[in-house]
Amino acid sequence: MRLFSPDFDHNQEIPLRYTAEGENESPPLRFEDVPEDAVSLTLIVHDPDAPTGDFVHWVVWNIDPAVREMKAGVLPFAAQQGENDYGKRGYEGPNPPEGTGVHHYHFELFALDTDLDLPADTTRDDLLFAMEDHEIDRAELIGSYEKEGELVA
Repeated sequence: MRLFSPDFDHNQEIPLRYTAEGENESPPLRFEDVPEDAVSLTLIVHDPDAPTGDFVHWVVWNIDPAVREMKAGVLPFAAQQGENDYGKRGYEGPNPPEGTGVHHYHFELFALDTDLDLPADTTRDDLLFAMEDHEIDRAELIGSYEKEGELVA
């Protein structure tokens, strides 16, 4: 399975538009080689470089495996979003503390052998628990972002 964005390459900078300093909308994503036996897809976006620990920006599940593209700022029909680490539902773009250097945002796509029946306040940990023993395949896209400013020592 392959995950990519038409707006930034793997290990390249995420455009300002998709950050909290920009329009704060989710970037466009494309999926290729989704397993034929996938029942649903799940997407988790997180920043392991956050000073407070691995910070979750977006959790989405029950994406139809026939979906091959997520347009910027648009959630696919019937997909569900849970809570990010801001305590909000939906996407919150990169917003690293100033002076903490380059942060790497991991977009992880999972193909599952089931749909997930989860409440709206589902967190990444809840989602990972529900996905246990259901993962068929996975793909990852990493984008980077840095706020300008002096590095914090």
